Amino acid sequence: MSLKAFELNQLQELVLSGLTRKQSWRKEQLYSLSNLLDNHQQEILDALYTDLRKPPTEAFFEIIAIKQEINLALKNLSKWMKEKPINVPLSLKPAKAYIHPDPIGCVLVIGPWNYPFSLTLQPLVGALAAGNTAVLKPSENAPETSKLINKLIKKFFPRNVVQVLEGDGTTAAELLTYSFDHIFFTGGEKIGKKVMAAAANNLTPVTLELGGKSPAVVIDGANLNITAKRIIWGKSLNAGQTCIAPDHLIVKHELFNSLISNLKKSIHDFYGDNPLESEHLGSIINQSQFERLNHLLKQARRNNQVIFGGNSNEKERRISPTLIKIEDRNDPLMQEELFGPLLPILCINNLDEAITDLRSSPKPLALYLFGGNKNEQDKILSMTSSGGVCFNDVVLQAGVPELPFGGVGSSGMGKYHGKAGFDNFTHYKSVLKRPFWLDLNFRYPPYHLDLSLLKKLIG
Repeated sequence: MSLKAFELNQLQELVLSGLTRKQSWRKEQLYSLSNLLDNHQQEILDALYTDLRKPPTEAFFEIIAIKQEINLALKNLSKWMKEKPINVPLSLKPAKAYIHPDPIGCVLVIGPWNYPFSLTLQPLVGALAAGNTAVLKPSENAPETSKLINKLIKKFFPRNVVQVLEGDGTTAAELLTYSFDHIFFTGGEKIGKKVMAAAANNLTPVTLELGGKSPAVVIDGANLNITAKRIIWGKSLNAGQTCIAPDHLIVKHELFNSLISNLKKSIHDFYGDNPLESEHLGSIINQSQFERLNHLLKQARRNNQVIFGGNSNEKERRISPTLIKIEDRNDPLMQEELFGPLLPILCINNLDEAITDLRSSPKPLALYLFGGNKNEQDKILSMTSSGGVCFNDVVLQAGVPELPFGGVGSSGMGKYHGKAGFDNFTHYKSVLKRPFWLDLNFRYPPYHLDLSLLKKLIG
């Protein structure tokens, strides 16, 4: 199914009609989205299990993430929509100036396959709260979830408010030729570049939520038992297919053996003697992603790098959480974001060496530090660049609705969640309003104003 130009015009015309600027309209759409979630929870869980074999607990967090976003928007919408008065220079008084939050129009949201439900609908919350309409393009790599999103959006939203276009990369490429008012893309860097290049043809602004090789650094002061549990949880969540999962570990030499023992214990505690049979571990999304990861795993096995794990099941596209020792960043495992349950581990002498290493690499979406004192945490904050930082834990920063989420450099541009999502889909229109009753002639030609007076006015 293709989007027709007249359909996009209808979605944009609704915004220009002024209807979507009303707080009541925006709240109505948010309540519709909330009802969608409340009335179809089991269908959502079933679709995510079919596509990714997600355990129900993990799948339910996709629903929770959207619900939190909706509740925060409903609670704060009145405040977010308020005009902001701006001071006017004495020379322009009695004028009034203010900033008027304005919808940007119709937003195209291109969703990913790893969290195919939440990361397609969560950006929609900010778009609707800001008074926009939207077209959603779910990932074809999660077909059951894509079909469900299409069905539910048709049930809960009029066609001139939200539409869903299913299809493969050809459909996405076609959509990118249209003059949307904003494009929101979640996915990998390679496709993100194509989205940005296509958007440039229409000068359409973009938000790119990408990823990268997010490191976890472990130094003195870390509780290694808890550190191991949190790292294995974050790395194995959704079978490692999480954009902010710890991609690799950077560990101080003296802590290596003890940390490895704790990591092994955590894997066993979470997934038993044979993780491939555990109902709590998801599957790799498709055959091509499985083969990519399995190829890297076989290379590591040949090089005797596998410390623990390393088992796979091609038929079910499952890979057990695997610890792999590497010597440097030239290792094949360090060339691209892994997006799977393979965990390369690199030793360092101290935090300064880790910081040097991090600064020589592309900016990640997340950076994790376990242990250290305040000075060392401040070093990480001031001497590295990343989309976000989390101390002594992983992934949970994305669960704070009011904390802006987004990348920097090759890990993305633009932010959303909470007020940041409202801002992302809002044009802050500058307005100046003057009365007719004071109109001084010195502003008009022929000019007789003394330049020395003008110089005084500018200080």
